[in-house]
Amino acid sequence: MDTLAAAPGTGPNTSPLPVLRKPRPRATFEALPTDRAVVMGILNVTPDSFSDGGQHATADTAIAAGLRMFYGGADIIDVGGESTRPGAAEVPEDEEQRRVLPVIEALVKAGALVSVDTRRASTAAKALDAGALIVNDVSGITVSQEMIDVVAGRGAYYILMHNRGPSRVMDSLSEYGDVLEDVLAETTKVRDRLREAGVEDEKIIVDPGLGFAKTADHNWALIAGIERFLGLGHKVLVGASRKRFLGELLTTAGKAAAFEERDAATAAITTLTVAKGVWGVRVHDVASNLDAVRVVARARG
Repeated sequence: MDTLAAAPGTGPNTSPLPVLRKPRPRATFEALPTDRAVVMGILNVTPDSFSDGGQHATADTAIAAGLRMFYGGADIIDVGGESTRPGAAEVPEDEEQRRVLPVIEALVKAGALVSVDTRRASTAAKALDAGALIVNDVSGITVSQEMIDVVAGRGAYYILMHNRGPSRVMDSLSEYGDVLEDVLAETTKVRDRLREAGVEDEKIIVDPGLGFAKTADHNWALIAGIERFLGLGHKVLVGASRKRFLGELLTTAGKAAAFEERDAATAAITTLTVAKGVWGVRVHDVASNLDAVRVVARARG
């Protein structure tokens, strides 16, 4: 894509003339930090995502935002073209791909490690062709066999996030006996399907799916029991960033905290879960969460 923002080696805050940076080698998963938790920056190329919908709705604005995250220290940029907020409408596959593929291509050229946030096998395949290395799938227990086959066939890394259904109905699917035991059991069943298809254990990343078919109390219970997910033997990713349960916790005078007022609470969740051993966090504000994971790493010595 011929755009200044997309040019490899240019910074996010460019003048009409490019400011060239030293070319970066192609990103690899193996080069991710091992001395601290990984920070994944959220990049929604959508008009309706719950926190940043519309902010990065064009390729150029999304690329610029992704480069800011990358140069600001994000280890992975997670690019999504369909909102997963509760009640969100589905986006046609061709529209999802129109949104994300140019952004992925540009960020990969700039040297970023990119994941694609999609529940569709066709979008995942095209994103991997464009240079993404990770598929971040919110399908949960409804994951398609086609998606599993794509991930297995391409040797991609796969984020297995717990969920029980599509965004438009997931709030109605939050009945559990014991939320921790039920989520672990349902996650394990999907993990076993991935294994059977040939996906290697080291390429499976488990996410408890905070906010997806879960109430605030469920989310807090999963955070408290996050060590149980570590016991599955896979990397664990936590995505609490700016979510509704944090807004509810920070309610003042009957009004939930605005999205941008939830970053300190997000960083607190990052600190808690990283201290317990999670591999990574998925966040909107890279800087504060990068500080948090560095503090935990230094405190551990």
